[in-house]
Amino acid sequence: MTAEPIRSPTELPDAETQCVQLAELIRPRLYPETVLVGIHSGGVWVARRLHELLDLETEIGLIDVSFYRDDYRERGLHARVKPSSIPFDVEGRALILVDDVLYTGRTTRAAINELFDYGRPASIQLAVLADRGRRQLPICADFCPWRVDLDPSHELVLSAEASGRLQWSLEQHA
Repeated sequence: MTAEPIRSPTELPDAETQCVQLAELIRPRLYPETVLVGIHSGGVWVARRLHELLDLETEIGLIDVSFYRDDYRERGLHARVKPSSIPFDVEGRALILVDDVLYTGRTTRAAINELFDYGRPASIQLAVLADRGRRQLPICADFCPWRVDLDPSHELVLSAEASGRLQWSLEQHA
């Protein structure tokens, strides 16, 4: 799948439709012991939606990678740090790590480091709604409905409306 260039914010896809597409990509590769782990905050929203769409019984895990990031010294402590919650035994489990956007790969690396603090999973696969390329680490998504080419000055932001509906926006940084 080639990356699509975005020319304006009105060209952003429907995030809810993408969640359905992502669930359909995951469904054939689900095992009974597979559990979802969402990365705060966008990945948690997507993991919750996938949990519903895939009709999974096992609770999802929630992780905040703030303390595991390799740029922690430069960024400092984020004002909205959330607690991690892994309500299942990670040891020997098939995990699907869920995030909204895959970009440099550093958040994914931090999440994997944190997961290994809970035990040694049998496998970790990565599911994202959007892959914007420009990786700094050798990390790729196993499940992804949308590859997009964005200028580095743009940030793709997933938000949850009060109704819980997910939607994309595009922010430009100087």
